[in-house]
Amino acid sequence: MAKQQPSEGTKLIAQNRRARFDYNLDSTFEAGLVLTGSEVKSLRAGNADLKDSHVAVRNGEAHLYGAYIAPYSFAAEGGHEPERTRKLLLHRAEIEKIDKQTSEKGMTLVPTRLYFRNGRAKLEFAVGKGKSTVDKRHALKEKAQRKEMDRGRW
Repeated sequence: MAKQQPSEGTKLIAQNRRARFDYNLDSTFEAGLVLTGSEVKSLRAGNADLKDSHVAVRNGEAHLYGAYIAPYSFAAEGGHEPERTRKLLLHRAEIEKIDKQTSEKGMTLVPTRLYFRNGRAKLEFAVGKGKSTVDKRHALKEKAQRKEMDRGRW
C-alpha cells in the first residue's frame, strides 16, 4: 500500500503505524477534536501518541479513548490529564453511519493519524476488523519477499 502524502496545509502530529498491521481497515473518517489550550500547545510540539487508543460511539457521541497527549510544560496549574477521553466532532449522519458499521461482530474504530489541517487538530480513524495471527505472519512474509525483490533489482 502506498504511503499517504499529506495535503497542502497539513502537518502530521502522530501516526498509528501498527493499525494497518493489526487490522484490516475499511472506510476512513475525519473528525475534529475538543481540546484544551495546553493540549493544543502540546500537539503543536508533536507530543502525542495513538498507540493503544480507540474510538467508540456512545449515547450518540463519538469519543477518543486512550490517546496520550503529553502535558505541556509551560501550562498553568499542571495543564491537562494526558490520557483523558476526548470528544470527536462529527455530523449526526456520520455518527449513525459509523455506529451501523461497527454494530457488525468484530468491527472496531481504529485511530490512524492525528494532524493539523489549516490550523485545526483532526483525527483520522478507520473502521477495521482485527487480523488473526496467521494473517499477520502472512503480511510479514509478503513484506520480506517484497524487500528481497527490491534488493535484487539494484
